[in-house]
Amino acid sequence: MTRPTAPGAAGDVPSRRRRRAPVGASPGTLSSDPAARPTLLHAVGYGPDGVGTWRAVTLAELPELRRRHAVVWLDVTGFADLELLRRIGELFGLHRLALEDAVNLQQRAKFEDYGEHGFLVLRMVDHEAPTATEQLALFVGPGFVVTCQERPGDCFEPIRRRLADPQGRLRTRGSDYLAYALLDLVVDAFFPVVEAIDDRLERVEVAVLEARHGEPVVPELHSLRRQLLALRRALWPLREATAALARGEAPHFGADLQPFLRDVHDHVVQLLDLLENYREMSASLMELHLSTVNHRLNEVMKFLTIFSTIFMPLTFVVGVYGMNFEHMPELHAWWGYPACLLVMAGIAAGMLFWFRRRGWL
Repeated sequence: MTRPTAPGAAGDVPSRRRRRAPVGASPGTLSSDPAARPTLLHAVGYGPDGVGTWRAVTLAELPELRRRHAVVWLDVTGFADLELLRRIGELFGLHRLALEDAVNLQQRAKFEDYGEHGFLVLRMVDHEAPTATEQLALFVGPGFVVTCQERPGDCFEPIRRRLADPQGRLRTRGSDYLAYALLDLVVDAFFPVVEAIDDRLERVEVAVLEARHGEPVVPELHSLRRQLLALRRALWPLREATAALARGEAPHFGADLQPFLRDVHDHVVQLLDLLENYREMSASLMELHLSTVNHRLNEVMKFLTIFSTIFMPLTFVVGVYGMNFEHMPELHAWWGYPACLLVMAGIAAGMLFWFRRRGWL
């Protein structure tokens, strides 16, 4: 899989490739990219009595984990093993259409209720390239949460630390609260990225206002606008999904979670407002930069035009006396050359005085 380039580069948006089942395939057909990462399973089981963590759990161990713990969080990383993904879907009763959406990347953020479980797909900040995003699919049902992500590494470490705390609220709540906590963390992870964009915009603004012509303003603004577009594409549909959760349209989230879900929705709206402001700011900075460049070019052209206009009569005088015909006046006079220079100097001074009176200088 092609990785995004470094921050600030031209390729700081996720790939536009789509990974979908072949045309004509039956609904729910799983299809993975040949370069997909190996499928790894990481499980956390917890309840009021304790917590257990398994870094490399097998499919055969999952039924026992579900019997021993009130809530099981299974984190699936990589989609190379499609058969393993099918068996996980059968074990947790995941709808095959939802499982297909989880494997096919570049999905639009959405929430769907499949009766036995809820399904949420969204994009989260890529830990390897913070200027890009990767897809996250989240299944929530009675006593379980299943997350599916493209590759290892995520922003969920604070959740894992909270689960390890015996006094933490997560240990005493159900799977719906865990799903909320994961969603809230994914949304909040966008704020540092947006704040970094604000810092870059401030640097560009200073460079434009101080006329630092050596600064790569246009490439930087182009990179920022592409990144803003990618983040907006990731967050805009999430606003609708979180609004549905906040309105209580997801039966898999308890009524006591509605204030928390409304807070997540508010964060999404806040992020979108910031992105819109930064998009307008980047467009304004581009216009200001182009206006500054055009003004500087006009000043140069004005100087060259005035310079050329002053030398036009001087060139005429020199050209006439440079013909050296026999009967030209004052051709052999000793004062002819100084007089010619004084006349040309007077012409230049008069033209400069006239240009200043007209306000052209």
